[in-house]
Amino acid sequence: MNGADVLDIAREAIWTLLVVAGPIMGIGLIVGLAISLFQALTQIQEMTLTFVPKILAIFAALIVLLPFMGNAMQHLMTLLADRIVAGG
Repeated sequence: MNGADVLDIAREAIWTLLVVAGPIMGIGLIVGLAISLFQALTQIQEMTLTFVPKILAIFAALIVLLPFMGNAMQHLMTLLADRIVAGG
């Protein structure tokens, strides 16, 4: 295995990380911004108002996106296993 192979595997792993974590982080960001805007407009400064809806939205997104995330991880593992079987 040479340096180009290592960089290719690292690039594929980073891309898979972005594909798997990106939608969940984006949903958390959008829900957080909406809650912050709501708090700024109504001047309600309740701490649980920031965490509970965001957690519920992320859990719902995880349930919906779990098959997609599993397929992305399976693709990376298949790529790595094929390289291991091929000897590098």
